[in-house]
This record gives sequence, C-alpha cells and structure tokens, in this order.
Amino acid sequence: MTDPGEPTGSTRRMPTVEQSDDARTPVPDASADAREPVPTLEQGDGRAGRFWSARQVPAALLALVLLGAAGLLLYDIAAVRADHPAMQWRRSLADGLAEQRLDDTPVLIGAGVAAAIGLWLILLALTPGLRDLLPMRRDRADVRAGLDRTAAALVLRDRAVEVSGVQSVRVRMGRRKAKVRALSHFRELDDVRTDLDAALENAVRELGLARPPALSVQVHRPAKKG
Repeated sequence: MTDPGEPTGSTRRMPTVEQSDDARTPVPDASADAREPVPTLEQGDGRAGRFWSARQVPAALLALVLLGAAGLLLYDIAAVRADHPAMQWRRSLADGLAEQRLDDTPVLIGAGVAAAIGLWLILLALTPGLRDLLPMRRDRADVRAGLDRTAAALVLRDRAVEVSGVQSVRVRMGRRKAKVRALSHFRELDDVRTDLDAALENAVRELGLARPPALSVQVHRPAKKG
C-alpha cells in the first residue's frame, strides 16, 4: 500500500544497510592453505634397498610345529611329575636313542634332513626375498616404490618391437641383467642392433630403477623354413 501523504505514482526509496568492517566476509588467507614442501632426498641419492618378504607361511608352519611339540612334551613331563607313567612315544624314543649308534644310516639321514631344514630357515631369515619386485629410485624421502620384473620386461619388449627391422623380441628380465633376443627380417643386423641398443638403454633409464640392469642384446635372422 502507498502512504496517503505521498503523491500517487511516486517511488519510495528503500532503506539501505551499511556493513561495518567487522561484518564483512573475511578473505581466506592464501598462506593458510599452503602445504609444506614434500621432503626430497639429496641430489643424486636414489639408492633403495630390496623389499623384504614377510615370510608368513614358513613362520606360521614353524611356530605351529614348535608349539605342538613343546605342548606335548610339557604335558608328558607334568604327567610324570604327578606320578603318572610317561607316554609310550617318549619311552620308545628314549629306548631307541639309547640303542641306536650315531653312525647308523637312519641317524645320519635324520641329522642331514634336520640340518637342511635349519639351513633353509636361516636362509629365509637372512635374505629379503621378493625377487620379482625391483626397487625403484627414491626421489622422495617417505616414498618407496617397486616395479614387477614381468612389467619391466613388457616395457622393454614394447620398446624393442618399435625399432625398424625387428620382427619379434623375447626379454628375460633379471635383477642385474636383462637379456634381449630379437629377430630381424630386413635391414642389416648391425644397424638393427645399434638402434635396438639405443632404444633399450633409453627404456631402462625411463624405468627409474635404483639399480638399472645391464643389457645383453642379440639379433638374429629368422630360421629358414624347409
């Protein structure tokens, strides 16, 4: 409705509200969202050790065997202390060990098997395992990465087949050496080998491995049919 005191058709000016400096929306500080730089290693320090396997299956099997043997032996010892006869297996084992000679064949075979198992367990404890996982260069202090050997071999094979004159390629990727066998159906073998060496050396560098493998490249002609 219009005010009777105002002339008809006039426009009333709406009141405005001025915002104080305290009521204005604060502008976010760009420095508040700034993240700390990612910690990097020193220049040229890309060393990385191998990944260690958890060895869960051998450790679990050994723990179960030791737990069962120790529990059975402790139960038999407690039974003997409670004036019960010892178990038949322990009496038979004690009698057999008393009668057996150390140079008998069964004793030597059992000692050899036990020594082999012990050496195998020591080898598992002292070696990292995970031979199929190649450690990559560490460019960040808190990041470790690895590359599967099969994937690395596929990368080298794909790069090799792109070389002119290469018909087929077989790559065997090891931890220290990569063996490449290529078949060339045209061009001179020396030219193909030169281009192949250059392409594979570049591919190995791009893999980013901590220890780049040495390359062994061989180029042959396909076998003649008939």
